[in-house]
Amino acid sequence: MSSHQTTQTMKPATAAKKLEVYLPATPADFQDGVVTRAELNALQADPPEWLRELRRTGPHPRPVVAAKLGISIAGLARGGVTEALTTEEIDALKEQNPDWLQRERGTQAEVRKEAVRIKEKQLKDKEKQERSAAGPRS
Repeated sequence: MSSHQTTQTMKPATAAKKLEVYLPATPADFQDGVVTRAELNALQADPPEWLRELRRTGPHPRPVVAAKLGISIAGLARGGVTEALTTEEIDALKEQNPDWLQRERGTQAEVRKEAVRIKEKQLKDKEKQERSAAGPRS
């Protein structure tokens, strides 16, 4: 048996997602080709100017927009934001701070608090189980 390694490739959409950039804003040669794992690693380690510029000014994909606004992707949709936004547009939204954004930030804060509460409860339950499994000491 020979052990030859096949090059792992991914679609441009997958690579763009991993790079956290909006695919339609990437160069045509990036959109039209396939990206190898090595190429992706190289792009992450030493991003070319187009990638640095996209990350800096956008347009940004919805997950990045949501993170920059401190809300969920569903919250973006509820607020009527369905398209990619530039950094300038995100900053303008932050400045305007519309009611829907304030509501969604509040919702996101509650979700985070609840996640922390659940994690702490699970940790306590696990410790309790471990103590009871150890049995009584003599």
